[in-house]
Amino acid sequence: IRPLKLKKKNPLKFCFVFNSALKDSRFPPMTRDELPRLFCSVSLLTNFEDVCDYMDWEVGVHGIRIEFINEKGSKRTATYLPEVAKEQGWDHIQTIDSLLRKGGYKAPITNEFRKTIKLTRYRSEKMTMSYTEYLAHRQHHHFQNGIGHPLPPYNHYS
Repeated sequence: IRPLKLKKKNPLKFCFVFNSALKDSRFPPMTRDELPRLFCSVSLLTNFEDVCDYMDWEVGVHGIRIEFINEKGSKRTATYLPEVAKEQGWDHIQTIDSLLRKGGYKAPITNEFRKTIKLTRYRSEKMTMSYTEYLAHRQHHHFQNGIGHPLPPYNHYS
């Protein structure tokens, strides 16, 4: 969960990233008992391409970001990672329409309106690590750095 236009030069946006990851009210807080079953995935977004046709992307291959002007005249954006449309069983139109709704568009969606959308397609490389793998990786690198005693497990609760 992060803004697509994150830049290293703006540390306030990094705060947004961490707050989104750790304080997002859409998700209940994790408990200690859940940690051994925790998996964390990060999607690295690459190969951004602006396209002229809102249909010029492939379901399951490209993520898409749309930009549009809503019924009140405000610019809005919304995005889906490459796996979203495929997992939902959506075609191009269903995906675009869902993104418009996600972005707050409330008016009827017509083919003519879809043609006004600015669409950027991108690819994604997803990496996943379990909490157990994280602890092993952390322990291994701690010993490699010449510190001869084991690290205590990371505990963000303390």
